[in-house]
Amino acid sequence: MQYDFKPFEKRIADILDHFGKELGGIRTGRATPAVLDNVKVEVYGAQMAIRELSAITVEDPKTLRITPWNLADGKEIEKALMLAGTGLSVSTDEKGLRVSFPELTSERRDTLRKVAKEKIEEARKSLRSARDEVWSAIQKKEKEGSVTEDEKFRFKDDMQKKVDEAGKKLDEMVERKEKEIAG
Repeated sequence: MQYDFKPFEKRIADILDHFGKELGGIRTGRATPAVLDNVKVEVYGAQMAIRELSAITVEDPKTLRITPWNLADGKEIEKALMLAGTGLSVSTDEKGLRVSFPELTSERRDTLRKVAKEKIEEARKSLRSARDEVWSAIQKKEKEGSVTEDEKFRFKDDMQKKVDEAGKKLDEMVERKEKEIAG
């Protein structure tokens, strides 16, 4: 008997992907379009992401260029950026918007590290929750008699290897982000 780990592996991949996006949203001193992913703009009677309304390019290491498809949306994009509290400075010109990333203070770097640690804890909780669900399912199969006790413990070992591997990937991702924060 084999236990189907495919749904568990998919859930792990989703957790890692979500965590990667969360880390991408943490603004460091380097200009990255991912910082704008969570900013929503009120246009055409709906909330839309900036990337749905414009092209976003990296102009230099400290500057992003936002070129709206419709130049009239520029004011709404600027307003949304100001209201989002990203700490970015925005200026407009005839081509669109220029978003500047200020230098990080040591206090801000410490805050960003704390945020990254909070995000990794959330990811670890999700991972533990997924692991607990799979372990419960394995134990249930043993009680039903479709899995032997030896198989149960072999499945538990397989499951734990997948969890450990995912935990290592989470640690590597947060390590890279902390290096980015440190500058």
